[in-house]
Parts: sequence; C-alpha cells; structure tokens
Amino acid sequence: MSALAEKADSPLNKKPPSWSDIWLKNTKPLKHVVFTMPLQSLSPKDPKSQTLIPTFANIDRTLLLSDELLLQILSKLPHLQRNPNSLVCKRWLNLQGRLIRSLKILDWDFLESGRLFTRFPNLTHVDLLNGCLLSPRDSGILLTHRLVSMQMGSGFCSNCKFLEEDLLPVEVVDKGLQALANGCPNLRRLVVINASELGLLTVAEECLTLQELELHKCNDNVLRGIAACENLQIVKLVANVDGLYSSSVTDIGLTILAQGCKRLVRLELSGCEGSFDGIKAIGQCCLMLEELTICDLKMDDGWLAGLSYCENLKTLKLLSCKRIDRGPGRDEYLGFCPALERLHLQKCQLRSKKSVRALFRVCEAVREIVIQDCWGLDNDMFRFASVCR
Repeated sequence: MSALAEKADSPLNKKPPSWSDIWLKNTKPLKHVVFTMPLQSLSPKDPKSQTLIPTFANIDRTLLLSDELLLQILSKLPHLQRNPNSLVCKRWLNLQGRLIRSLKILDWDFLESGRLFTRFPNLTHVDLLNGCLLSPRDSGILLTHRLVSMQMGSGFCSNCKFLEEDLLPVEVVDKGLQALANGCPNLRRLVVINASELGLLTVAEECLTLQELELHKCNDNVLRGIAACENLQIVKLVANVDGLYSSSVTDIGLTILAQGCKRLVRLELSGCEGSFDGIKAIGQCCLMLEELTICDLKMDDGWLAGLSYCENLKTLKLLSCKRIDRGPGRDEYLGFCPALERLHLQKCQLRSKKSVRALFRVCEAVREIVIQDCWGLDNDMFRFASVCR
C-alpha cells in the first residue's frame, strides 16, 4: 500500500498546472484587473449610443448649410445682432459682409488697398466724406457741423477755411473713385468731397445704376462729370460752407446739370450761386423735378421768377437763407408754380416785405405752409399769404 501511495505521488503522475491555477495563486498583482473587469462587463452595450462620430455635439452644424441658405437665415436676424454674428467664425464674418449695403468710410487706405471690396462685396451706398479728411485720430477736439463731423488739432485759425487744408488731394480722391467704380458696379448712392470731373466720369461710366449723388466742394467744371450720370434722380450740391470750405457753382454749372440729368426728382442746392437763367434751365430740362431745396441762398436778384418754369414742382424748401430775393420784379413777370403743394421755410430771414410778398405770389397754388425758426415776421407779412387760397 505504501508503495502504491508513493507511486501515486510521483512527479510523473501529477497534472500540469492550468492558467486559472496560476492566476488564482498570484492574486495580488491582478487585483486591479479583476476589480475593473466586472465594471466594464456590467456597463450597458446599447448599439444606438455607439455612433461613428462620438463628438457630434462639438461640431459646427451650420457647415451642413450652403452659403445661400445661411445668408437667408442671417438676413432675418435683427440689425443689432449683426456685429456679434460676425465674431462667430471667419465664414460668418464673410457672409455678414455680403449683407452690408451701406457703409461710411473713415480710413482711405481701406478703400485704396482693395480690402473694402473683399470685406463688403455688395455695397450700394458709400459715404466717402469723412474718409477724405486728414484729421488726427487722437485729438480731443471734435468739430460738428450739420454736414460733417471730424476731429481736429488745436493749431487752427478761426478766420480761415481750415477744412480745405485737411482735404485729400484731388488726384488721390479720383484714384479712390476709380477703385470704387471698379469694385462696386452696382453703386446707387455716393457721397464725396473734392472730386474732379475725371473721377466722376469714371463713376458715371462704370456705375450705371447710380441714382443719388451728394457732392461737396464742387464747381462748374466738376458738374460736367455729373452730366454723364443719366440715371441720377437725387442730387445734392454743396458748393460753399462758411468757415469750412468755399467753391462756386453758377448758372453755367446749373445748366450743365439740367441738360445732363433730365430724370431728376429731388435737387438740393447749398451755397450755390446763380440767377433766373439757372433756375429756368432746371425747370425746362428736368420735367420730373418734384422737390427743390435751396440752402444758404447766394443767388442773384430775380431768381424767384425762374420757379414758374418748374411745372411739376410739388415741394419748395428754403433753409438757412439770409435773404430771399431783394429784386423779384413786377408781379406779371413772376408767374407761379401750378403743381406746388408744400412751402417749407426754416431758419430764414424774412424781414423784407417785398421778398415775402413775391414768394407767396409764386407759391399761390400751395396747400401747406410751414414756417419754422424764422426771423423778421410780423402781423402784416401774414396778409401776403392771403393769395394762397
């Protein structure tokens, strides 16, 4: 029996150890493995939760939208939200630039470098007035006028036209107008100062849809360039501004404007010279003219009689005029505007009874008279309005 027991315990009869025996004997190094394996096995395995893109929540879903569709969405948002929208990403910045139609240029280099057209490719209204001024950016003095607002230095003379010294040269302005005409062929409204005839001709040739033009510091020669803009409907001419700059627009310039821009609907003359001939030419050529505004009147005596040739004129505005017409002439030569409906007088000197009487005689068909902040009126002058029945 002892022999059989020894034979059974011999190494030849022992079973080879299995992998499970080895792991169970050495459990200390495998404690963390045994502990974590049940946790992983107990986790639910839902095939719906396993997606090909596990971080889909962090991806910009607007990338799935086309530029045209995203532009329509951005165009429906309020205007106050446009600036924050442009800070989202570069794509939104470029798309937001396509929605901008009107812009006021403050930095002339932004126009000459071509960055303006890359950033805002669909501009239709451009204001170059402040961009044409050489004003110090770090100055604490701000000049505010009803036509322009700019920063200025302390070394200026109150008796001189200091704005003329701070304007860009004519050649630089014309070069900018050429770049603007090539980059914005769909331009509809333009505001510019100190331009020449060549610069305006370039705009007239390239921007066939131009309908509104505001021109500062202009003269008769410059108006030859405006005459090439056949589709102009609204024109504002600012020739002279006391204390800022001076130039001259006479009957010659008004005649050139009238013969070239026959589709005018609204015309504003500020600081312009002229007389009966200039107003008569406008009335005879611009048959569609409905509104005429004259600011800071500098015309010769007798110009009131020229208004009778504006047969379709509906609104006449006189603003900041120190005088109306000192020599209007006889009543039979004055005539009247048959279609006139509104007469607006604001900040005008009405001390001359002869001028006020002639004005009401020309406007005898008017239906509405507005007198605001005027000087020199008395009770007798209101009797002249009795012709406007």
